[in-house]
Amino acid sequence: MSESPQPYRVLARKYRPQSFDQLIGQEAMVRTLANAIRRDRLAHAFLLTGVRGVGKTSTARLIAKALNCIGPDGQGGPTIDPCGVCEPCRAIAEGRHIDVVEMDAASHTGVDDVREIIEAVRYSAVSARYKVYIIDEVHMLSKNAFNALLKTLEEPPAHVKFLFATTEVNKVPITVLSRCQRFDLRRIPAELLAAHFGEVAKAEGAEIEAEALALVARAAEGSARDGLSILDQAIAHGAGAVTAEQVRAMLGLSDRGATRRLLGLLLAGDAGGALAALRDQYDLGVEPSALIRGLLEAVHGITRAKVGGEQDPAQSAEERDAYADWASRLSYAAVHRLWQLLLKGLSEIHIAPSPLEAAEMALLRVIHASELPDPGALAERIESGAVAATAAPQAAEKAEEQAPLLRLPESFAAMIDLVDRHGKSLLAQQLHDFVGLVRYAPPELVIRPLKPLAGDFVRDLAAALKTATGAVWQVRAADEPAEPSLLDQEKAAAERLRQQVLDSPVVKAAFEIFPEAELADYRIDEKRSA
Repeated sequence: MSESPQPYRVLARKYRPQSFDQLIGQEAMVRTLANAIRRDRLAHAFLLTGVRGVGKTSTARLIAKALNCIGPDGQGGPTIDPCGVCEPCRAIAEGRHIDVVEMDAASHTGVDDVREIIEAVRYSAVSARYKVYIIDEVHMLSKNAFNALLKTLEEPPAHVKFLFATTEVNKVPITVLSRCQRFDLRRIPAELLAAHFGEVAKAEGAEIEAEALALVARAAEGSARDGLSILDQAIAHGAGAVTAEQVRAMLGLSDRGATRRLLGLLLAGDAGGALAALRDQYDLGVEPSALIRGLLEAVHGITRAKVGGEQDPAQSAEERDAYADWASRLSYAAVHRLWQLLLKGLSEIHIAPSPLEAAEMALLRVIHASELPDPGALAERIESGAVAATAAPQAAEKAEEQAPLLRLPESFAAMIDLVDRHGKSLLAQQLHDFVGLVRYAPPELVIRPLKPLAGDFVRDLAAALKTATGAVWQVRAADEPAEPSLLDQEKAAAERLRQQVLDSPVVKAAFEIFPEAELADYRIDEKRSA
């Protein structure tokens, strides 16, 4: 009689780590445990915390194996590299060891469940070196259950070890935390997940594109278990050969090319084209929220390109080129404005009765906002008198030119102020004090140094302006007629004002009475002078 075939095991269970070497992304914790075992400095209670799927329960089982492994010859002691072949190792891996007790606190929350543990810890282990209690989702225990556990947890018998796992460590009482050695398991980096999923796919005999692996790793959000579940589905979806497009379709992600085209329409202010593109994606089955999330992801990609962040392996070459181009032409203010508007639109989609209509309104708001006056530029024009501060908002908006998202400083003084605000105070001071303006036609700038400056001054200035505005500036120094420096202009203005004070009838009369007097200081009465 032939043996019945083994039932299929999902990848998340099949590839659960069986040794610390297979536990990815948690090197710091493994190193600490290895040192503790090597020096016989083992705590009596461990608390493992982290998001779902990073290996908390697997780590607890590995620690149980490490503490109870006896080696292939039966003579071994605690080790960070359990053999996996001795009876304790195999029994713990299969979940049948009598001295390793696993309890799910989500379904055993009461004080009676904990009292059973308290009674059992008094007795020595039956066959293992240590009696190990693994309590998963320990934060679900009731207050009374925690209180009942405290005394035993503080002074347990030498043969007992407690291993707690939780996703919500903030719900664990501080009295429990203080009695445990805590390990915070990190989210697993996407590149490590992608490499791991590639090895799993290879072992399963599945062909999967590198971009598809990167998409699965990104969707996993740092969780190996979530990623393996997605990979399992992707392999089934692709019948053994998985492409990036299949993964996007499976996850309901918007086509990235369509997202970039939509973003281009938004930046160009093409309302009709943007709404038509949104409708096309909606008709293809893309949820409005997924499309807005795609736009947010694109804006984030542009921002990373501006600051020179590491390349995302899930991005295609076309994406990277597009983000780099937008990053060179969009200012930080424009990118932040886009992000806030889209984020607000996403929140509205989740509560709106019609998500599609909410998405349309969000896109129109982005386009409308790109045409509104920039607040900083409008304030400068009000201050300079180009727009009356008391005028109605509608009049101010008419007086101000419609500002595109790609905004550059309107004056040389505003440019210097922008450089200063971006952390280049010394450069801004030199521009203010020692440089005369020949021509200001952003992004072109021609200056005349009035005092010797560093040889790389022009290069540093161009780099600072690109960082501050997002645009590529053409900056050069020329020996041509130039305006006085802003410092000299301010000194001249102050001297003219001082002379105006000296020439006033009241001050002249005072000097006639007190000819030896000097003008030490003065204050202009703005109301009277008006």
